[in-house]
Amino acid sequence: MSERARRDDVAAPMQSNPSLNRAHRSGKPTEDTRFLESDHVQRTEFIHSDPWRVFRIMGEFVEGFDTLADLGPAVSVFGSARTGADNPYYALAREVSGRLVEMGFAVITGGGPGIMEAANRGAQEHGGKSVGCNIELPFEQGINAFVDIPINFGTFSFVRRCL
Repeated sequence: MSERARRDDVAAPMQSNPSLNRAHRSGKPTEDTRFLESDHVQRTEFIHSDPWRVFRIMGEFVEGFDTLADLGPAVSVFGSARTGADNPYYALAREVSGRLVEMGFAVITGGGPGIMEAANRGAQEHGGKSVGCNIELPFEQGINAFVDIPINFGTFSFVRRCL
């Protein structure tokens, strides 16, 4: 038997057996077929799909871990974005962050205003590393002015809280 005949014998059952072809079993075209037969708008539809979202989240994990890999010991500070600079808790967060830096810690916040700003400010004022893991929201604040190492995330809170 020739080499080609052997390959055809091996391939033929896979092509003719619908149980081995998920697209055939489901009655739906394969992703390749859909991509090749669609117009431009439909071809880019996949970037809004759940599998593509997984790639975006994975990319944010990689960026976050790459950015923080050499940071050293750090403390995350959580707090309200709506606490004003005249609030006693703002002053307390600033003081605590300064002390954390003096003890050798970096300070990580969500990068926004309020308590987060106070913590980043206290870290920066004491010569420490001030990190802001900011979520890109359409109608909210950007990163505060006291962040030395900004990391921006597009997926709401998911990656930011895992780092």
